[in-house]
Amino acid sequence: MRRARSRIAVAVLGAATALALLTPVTAHASAGPGYGWVGSWHAAMTTAASSGPSAEGFTDTTLRQVAHLSVGGDSLRVRLSNAYGTGPLTVSAVTVAPRRDSAAGTPAVDPGSLAPASFGGRKSVTIPAGADWVSDPVDITVPDDSDLVVSMHLPGPTGPATTHQAGYATSFTAPGEATTDTGEAFTRLDTARYFLSGVDVTARSRGSVVFFGDSITDGVVSTVDANLRYPDQVADRLLTRPDSRECGVLNSGISGNRLLTDAGSAGEPALARFERDVLSRPGVRSVVLLEGINDIGNSRGAVEPGELIAVYRQFLDRAHDEGLRVVGATLTPFEGAGYYTEEGEADRQAVNEWIRTSGEFDAVVDFDAVVRDPDDPGRIRPEYDPGDHLHPNDAGFAAMAGALDLRAVC
Repeated sequence: MRRARSRIAVAVLGAATALALLTPVTAHASAGPGYGWVGSWHAAMTTAASSGPSAEGFTDTTLRQVAHLSVGGDSLRVRLSNAYGTGPLTVSAVTVAPRRDSAAGTPAVDPGSLAPASFGGRKSVTIPAGADWVSDPVDITVPDDSDLVVSMHLPGPTGPATTHQAGYATSFTAPGEATTDTGEAFTRLDTARYFLSGVDVTARSRGSVVFFGDSITDGVVSTVDANLRYPDQVADRLLTRPDSRECGVLNSGISGNRLLTDAGSAGEPALARFERDVLSRPGVRSVVLLEGINDIGNSRGAVEPGELIAVYRQFLDRAHDEGLRVVGATLTPFEGAGYYTEEGEADRQAVNEWIRTSGEFDAVVDFDAVVRDPDDPGRIRPEYDPGDHLHPNDAGFAAMAGALDLRAVC
């Protein structure tokens, strides 16, 4: 069920890659493929922004959004979220359609490919404030590594929208009920996501892996509509396996997210969103945890490494209680970023040393070793630095994806 797609070649990493991985230690999830529901795509949701479409909400509007699937399947379910709504959310109609290869970055779909989603046998659904909702199965085949176009009509007014700000995928809007429109009625809205939090598929696979983190996991500064976030590029590697060994990839990154504190539209802290963004997804086998640099940077180094390590340990305990493996990822360089301090760099080094040597994770991926400048190890390699000295660019994300031992995650 694959389709070919060109990719930025994984950079030659030299000796850094040889040091980047530690051997997996222990398995906490059952082995072996099975047929059933598996998470194929996920967007971690937050409260509305202070201004813009998410703050204003929507009235008599159709949203058209695109989910880039990892594994495909022969049926699917759509997940909608009103987790941060201030009142009930009514969705009067939802349609799904595989997007044509030539239509990337556009709202266009083939009219014959549109399929309606239902909710308990009904066309519409009203989702209580604070809740998520899963559609009935939709009998439609979707390929691996493909785009699914999801359209939803919102009679509204919705009030502030549950959202994912850094979607890096173009969303579209049309007036009125346009869920079956082929695309002509839609205009570009922005690159955020609204209410759409996941897609599950039925497939024979080994399960799924959650990539949990902040803006680096979220794919900030990656090319819009190109699906070059590092979890996307790991998904491409996983799809080179035989079908029965494929794995879904779920991106649970939120730009600005922290381990220790609620940063508003940057999402709840890691443990507070563990249930929604990890455990609620079907087929999860493992979690790759890359988070903590925002705690260090925003505190200007005032956060003690032991405070972050305590959260990592809680995260490990909760994951292991559920039979999940956890891959610990070292924090990448940030010298030159706006919130860099020498105290913060000392904290980053201390946290990374614990991640590498504690033996508490099931496996470790040393992203620091992969993306740091060998001549100035507090900084990102120049060829991976888009200019903010914090987020890797598309090539940097390719290097990160290439460094992960696939056996450690799924």
